[in-house]
Amino acid sequence: MGKQKTYTLQFWLLCTSSFLFFASFNMIIPELPSFLTKLGGEDYKGFIISLFTLTAGLSRPFSGKLTDKVGRIPVMVFGAAVCFALGFIYPFVTTIFGFFVLRLVHGFSTGFKPTGTVAYVADVVPIKKRGEAMGIAGFFGTTGMAFGPSLGSKITLLYSIDVMFYASSVLAILSILILVGMKETLENKETLRWSHLQITRHDVYEPSALPPSIVMALTVFSFGIVLTVIPDFSDHLGITNRGHFFTIFTLSSLLVRIIAGKLSDKWGREPVLMLSTSSYIISLLVIGFSESVAQFFTGAVIYGLAVGMNSPTLFAWTADLSPDKSRGKAMATTFIALELGIMMGAILSGWTFSNNPANFPITFGMGALTASLALCYLVLRKRKQKLKSITEHA
Repeated sequence: MGKQKTYTLQFWLLCTSSFLFFASFNMIIPELPSFLTKLGGEDYKGFIISLFTLTAGLSRPFSGKLTDKVGRIPVMVFGAAVCFALGFIYPFVTTIFGFFVLRLVHGFSTGFKPTGTVAYVADVVPIKKRGEAMGIAGFFGTTGMAFGPSLGSKITLLYSIDVMFYASSVLAILSILILVGMKETLENKETLRWSHLQITRHDVYEPSALPPSIVMALTVFSFGIVLTVIPDFSDHLGITNRGHFFTIFTLSSLLVRIIAGKLSDKWGREPVLMLSTSSYIISLLVIGFSESVAQFFTGAVIYGLAVGMNSPTLFAWTADLSPDKSRGKAMATTFIALELGIMMGAILSGWTFSNNPANFPITFGMGALTASLALCYLVLRKRKQKLKSITEHA
């Protein structure tokens, strides 16, 4: 099958939309700690990310079910549309309570578009190219994540934080406009009805997605730490633009995303994940003990390589293990694990850090520990499969 036939215009439009969407909601992250501090909530920084990811996780059963019933595109449009509206509300928030209510709503909305996106990607590419396709789609999303934080901080420095919030809305609406006219890939889609919004325990969890979900939760725990503590770590080291760390690790992840996806297609998902979890451990120890900007950014590069290998491989693994009819639910299950991992990382790092730079090593050490648990799980799972194979052929 030729390259052009594998990656259609629909696929590239989806990738561009992902770039704009991820840039939209990531551009505000580096400035939120100082925004909350000005509202008098500096002791609640750990909740900036944790509440966001809590409702993003709660939205996944809805987004997964709607993706499998109503269609991939309507789910993506809804998520981006709410993000567009919220960018115009942030500037008018004047209380800590109002800020966190907005973060709850924002998190719920962002739980929709990525679920629809990964299901759409799995629909439009052959299974033998799935890892590579997830890597390419992740490349665009990650580029948006890299572009967003530095752009947001730059706009804030040159103009104001209000202008930055409005700019995030502009990117969100552009991500919607690109989706207009795209072909829906869900066969036999249904008209939205009330039953689609009634979630049972069977809609929350897809058993086939358990292995990638475990690895996802244990590895992205560190991302909750990064999102919560890195802005303060940057200030501690005298780095003016709080978005630089995010840009560096995200650009680093771009270097390996497509390659890692290809390698996971060739070597298998688990060997690549063992490499990524090992990289997580090293990077978090380097970051946690950083005493210079050079060491800090070196840790960012290694962390980016870990993220770049981890994400596309986990979603390709989820697609491999899941039945076609439950693909949206399986992706949602893995995303729920992602949100839970980030949320716990954010909450525990906020408490552990407690606005004290002396706590940086132990805070990032927690992330190294959970990544070590993920590596142990993968090794033990591989050994168990090997023993089973030997027993069956004995």
